[in-house]
Amino acid sequence: MLKLRIFLLFIGTISLVLGVKFIYDARPIVKKYFSFGDKNEATVGLKIFGFLLSIIGATIIYFMF
Repeated sequence: MLKLRIFLLFIGTISLVLGVKFIYDARPIVKKYFSFGDKNEATVGLKIFGFLLSIIGATIIYFMF
């Protein structure tokens, strides 16, 4: 049981950190890894994905403790 809690805490923390990273660095990530015309649309999509990922991570952490 303790190993599962530690594992879920680790997964929640990683997803929370990646979500925040995607929110704040969306434009440089899109410029570096994607090469299609509408970069603004891809930036918004990456920010939405980061927001959802951070919400999932925070929910996992909240319900584990």
